[in-house]
Amino acid sequence: MERSTNYILVFATAVCFVCSIFVSGAAVALKDKQDLNKKVDMQKKVLLVAGVISGSDGVEDSEIPRIFEERIDARVINLKTGEESKTDPSTFDQLKASKDPATSIAVSSSGAMAAGVKRIPNEAIVYISKKDQRLIFPIEGKGLWSTLYGFLAVKSDLNTVEGIIFYQHGETPGLGGEIENPRWTGLWPGKQIFDAKGMTAIKVIKGQAKAGDPHEIDGLSGATITGRGVSHLVQYWMGDECFGPYLKSRSTTKMGMNIGGAR
Repeated sequence: MERSTNYILVFATAVCFVCSIFVSGAAVALKDKQDLNKKVDMQKKVLLVAGVISGSDGVEDSEIPRIFEERIDARVINLKTGEESKTDPSTFDQLKASKDPATSIAVSSSGAMAAGVKRIPNEAIVYISKKDQRLIFPIEGKGLWSTLYGFLAVKSDLNTVEGIIFYQHGETPGLGGEIENPRWTGLWPGKQIFDAKGMTAIKVIKGQAKAGDPHEIDGLSGATITGRGVSHLVQYWMGDECFGPYLKSRSTTKMGMNIGGAR
């Protein structure tokens, strides 16, 4: 039996409406679980970059929250002063804070422009390894096609890199996407962030780093812009506009230099 055009349109609309209700209901029902999975994944990345666990340990995701609580201390700091804030780190959302004009500021310095950062939050979170006082900083900035989000771990001397990890980006697989490759991230541990004058000197170069150079990281083949973006975002977040004041507040005279000094 032939159906009229109006009948077909009404029927199709009704089917779409019912399906949309099911999809919306599923999204709402699964939201808490999705949020938990996201939180656990972030905790796992912090543990990995801090060297608390390794990818070969075979740690179950169900164990991550317990290990994180036992081994990591989270603190919220004021980026401008470097002082610790009273904000609860368990409920603090740095990404959300950086997008809200009430809890962030617009930045237009040369360092911010190079890193592709337009706003920074008034407060930021810092993770600290309870055992050895390693610091883990959230970092972000522009690559070639996307914003790169990751963590940089620094040893207790406030200058030596423990590790770097990226957990979200949209770079080209096999090219800029190699920022996730363990062979490349494995080049970072032991590198120095600051030079003898306290300037941010760590950088990803084009080609191969000079043997023994404490600041240079091998470039990414075919992904010069992504590598340059990593350089800029690390230098920016470890500098005076971001975590520099906090590093200064923790620094001691044993290094004989001004951590994160003026450019």
